[in-house]
Amino acid sequence: MTTPAVLPHIDAVTAALTGADLTVYFGGAPPGVAPTAAEPYAVLYPTPGRAVAASLADDLVDFIGEVQLTCVGLTAEQAASVSDRAMAALAARITVAGRVSWKPEFLDGQPVQRDDDVTPPNFYAVARYRLRSIPQ
Repeated sequence: MTTPAVLPHIDAVTAALTGADLTVYFGGAPPGVAPTAAEPYAVLYPTPGRAVAASLADDLVDFIGEVQLTCVGLTAEQAASVSDRAMAALAARITVAGRVSWKPEFLDGQPVQRDDDVTPPNFYAVARYRLRSIPQ
């Protein structure tokens, strides 16, 4: 068995979100990208995750990690809508090649907030999810 990696799990989250017609970026929006009235977006910020043993005799084959999902829009309603659509998309198991995953587990979030440091001001909502998987 190989030690699990975080990137396939983030790819699976990205696939679930893009399947819900959301624009998704990893680690931040590209330079010059800002939400528009037609295209708010979500940004994924994962932890490195960790491999854990299934038992005292096992190799490190199980995976536990977290991903922060920052939903960005021009209005508070857009940020909340992206968050709602993301929550719906993550209500099912994600598909990670060679692994069996749990449904992403909502951990916590922050209220919709306004960012006045950009022009025009953006609104964002933050939610964190736990990701878990075991070998198939």
